[in-house]
Amino acid sequence: MREVNLSKDAGKFLKKLPPKHRRQMAERILGLSENPLALDTGKLRGYDDYRRADIGEYRIIYRFSQAMVFVTLLGKRKDDEVYRKFKRSGK
Repeated sequence: MREVNLSKDAGKFLKKLPPKHRRQMAERILGLSENPLALDTGKLRGYDDYRRADIGEYRIIYRFSQAMVFVTLLGKRKDDEVYRKFKRSGK
């Protein structure tokens, strides 16, 4: 199992979620630490190192190495704002 590293923005977003959604997101992120290439994940278009995963109405943008999963950004799935934030962050 890989260690999980949440970015500052991802941590803030997670804290603002209702308890039920926060728990679901945390479980999904832990699942990614066990299997970052799960079948329901995909490469993020235009970024070779980054992947995306969906959980309900939310999207997780992350990358991983042998030892760690770096969760870069969390956001609403149907909202393009998550991608605008990702591009602005310069990742």
